[in-house]
Amino acid sequence: VQLQASGGGLVQAGGSLRLSCTASGITFSTKAIGWYRQAPGKQRELVAGLNTAGSTTYADFVKGRFTISRDNAKNTVYLQMNSLKAEDTAVYYCAATQKVWSATSDATMYDYWGQGTLVTVSS
Repeated sequence: VQLQASGGGLVQAGGSLRLSCTASGITFSTKAIGWYRQAPGKQRELVAGLNTAGSTTYADFVKGRFTISRDNAKNTVYLQMNSLKAEDTAVYYCAATQKVWSATSDATMYDYWGQGTLVTVSS
């Protein structure tokens, strides 16, 4: 099983990025998905989640700016990030779980993790 995250980079504040996470060996449509981030010196935190039925959840600090979505045909999940702020700078990780049907903020519940992709937002 492999989750390959991509799409990170350097962007100015107010800009946009779209992160992608493609899976091999598992099927995303049957898993709950979470996008996490970890900034230097901080704990990993859930940014957005997608459950098996397609419902989404967002952390308050990204609501209205970020959108999580899934393309079943490509077995890929996305995180569209708009109106980026300097405080969004972090390594972003995708994760998938079959333990629960809904994305959870408990990182220990996830079975599979991507390698992370760095997002840097300059102010």
